[in-house]
This record gives sequence, structure tokens and C-alpha cells, in this order.
Amino acid sequence: MRTAVLARTALLALALGGLAGAAQAQLFSDSEARKAIIDLRERFAASEEQAKARNAELASANARLTEQLAALRRSLLELNNQLEALRGEVATLRGHDEQLTRELAELQKSQKDVGQALDGRLQKLEPSKVSLDGREFVAGPAERAAYEEAMAAIRGGDFDKAVALLADFQRRYPGSGYADSVRFWLGNALYGKRDHKGATAAFRAFLNGAPDHPRAPDALLAMANSQIEMKDVSGARRTLGELVKAYPQSEAAQAGKQRLATLK
Repeated sequence: MRTAVLARTALLALALGGLAGAAQAQLFSDSEARKAIIDLRERFAASEEQAKARNAELASANARLTEQLAALRRSLLELNNQLEALRGEVATLRGHDEQLTRELAELQKSQKDVGQALDGRLQKLEPSKVSLDGREFVAGPAERAAYEEAMAAIRGGDFDKAVALLADFQRRYPGSGYADSVRFWLGNALYGKRDHKGATAAFRAFLNGAPDHPRAPDALLAMANSQIEMKDVSGARRTLGELVKAYPQSEAAQAGKQRLATLK
């Protein structure tokens, strides 16, 4: 009986001990769980703070990037405006350059025209080379004009005017290269106005001054004709003889021979 009681007592003690151990183990598990939960909360809080910090950094970086992008856009806009302004200035400069080019071309053309006109005037004022009757010499513009005027009068048959112009030419230009031709044509003009004595004297003066002149044979023939007109047959014979002897190969000499044959 006692043994049974003791056994029961032992079993009860064991049961109570087991319950106490279970309670103690349960108490230990709850403490660990709380600690784990607190640790998780702290970790979560730390992660949340880190996330907030990262978000703040990202927001700040995004704001900076946005500001930089806006500044870049403003710079690009300003550069584009400057580029457009430069293009406008270039277009304006090109227009000015084209205008200046046209004005320069017009100025050069005007200068060329003025230069040509001036050269023409100077040429009219400056002496120039003249080729007449196989001879070359230099004559001034006024001298040339005076001679041409006298020749125009002869060609027009105005012998009185021609004589006056040729005589005036001799007074104004005594040493002219035209002098020999002037004496020859003066004799012809005097012959044309039937001043045979004057014509004879003019032809003789011409021959004395230029015996080798290409018109010398014609002058002798014309002088003989003047003498014939004055009924100076002997004088005409001498003149024609001089012609045939001095210039035998000339056409005037052939005509002179025929004229000699008719003189009595």
C-alpha cells in the first residue's frame, strides 16, 4: 500500500516536473520570438530609413537632373537663337557683299568708259603718225584737221576756199610734214581756179623742195599744162622735156611724150 502511495507520489512529482519544464520552455520560446520580432522591426525600420534616404537621394538627383536638363534646353534655345541671328547677319552681309560687288563692277565699268573716253580725247590732242604719199611723219590733231579741211575743199571743187586754206596752212605750219603735199595741192587748186601763173610758181616751188617726191612727175605735167594755158609753148616744151628726162618710167612721162608730139 505504502509502496503504491510512493509510486503515485513519484509519478505526480514527475508530472509536475514535466509541467514546470514545459512552462519554462514555453516561457523561453516566447522571449526568443519577441526578440526576433524586435530585431525584425529594427531591421525593417532601418531598411525603411535606408529606402527613405535612397528615395530622397534619388529625388534630389532627379531634381538636379531636371534642373540641368532645363538649363541645357535653355542653353540650346539660346544657341539656336544666336545661330538664327548669325544666319540673318550672314544673309545681310551676303546681300551687302553682292551690292558691293555690283557697285564695284559698275564703278570699274565707269572707270573703263571714262578711261577710254579720256584716251580718245588725248589721242585727238596728241601728235600721231601720219603716212602720206609714201612718207611718214608726226602731226598734231589741229594740223591734221587743217589739212583735211583743205583736201575736202579740193574734192568739192571749191578751189578758192582750198587756195585760202592751203595758204593759211603754210603760214601756220611752215615745218609740217604736210608741207610738200600742201605745195603740190596748192598748185592744183590754183590751176583749178585758172590762176595758171600762180599754179606754175606753186609747182616749181614744190619740185625745188621735193624733187624725189612720188608726185613730182605729176607736178611737172601739171606745170606744163599751165604753161600751155598761158600760151608759153617753149616753157611747156622745156618742162615736158624735163619730165621725160627726170622720170622716164613714170606714167606722167608717157603722157608728156604724147603732149610734146602735139606741141608746135
